[in-house]
Amino acid sequence: VQLQASGGGLVQAGGSLRLSCAASGNIFSVNVMGWYRQTPGKERELVATIRSGGATNYADSVRGRFAISRDNAANTAWLQMNNLKPEDTAVYYCNADGFKKLPIITEFDVWGQGTLVTVSS
Repeated sequence: VQLQASGGGLVQAGGSLRLSCAASGNIFSVNVMGWYRQTPGKERELVATIRSGGATNYADSVRGRFAISRDNAANTAWLQMNNLKPEDTAVYYCNADGFKKLPIITEFDVWGQGTLVTVSS
């Protein structure tokens, strides 16, 4: 199972970006998809997650500004980031867990490559 993340870039404070994350490969089902971020010298932190049933969870620092959504049929999730702040600057990583289908149904938990988001003041 692989994750392909895209959508990072440079934006001014107050602007918006939309990240996408697509899971592909030997997938039986995807449970939770989420976004995490990391800056140099700091641990990776939760940004937002979404379950297959639609339940979402957000870090306090982004609640009300970011929105996570997904298309279960396409195994794809998006993170809409609005009113971006310089402190949102980080490498954003996509994560997904679920079950693989071959040769037998087993769990997976994978990370995508990071995508850099830079917010200028």
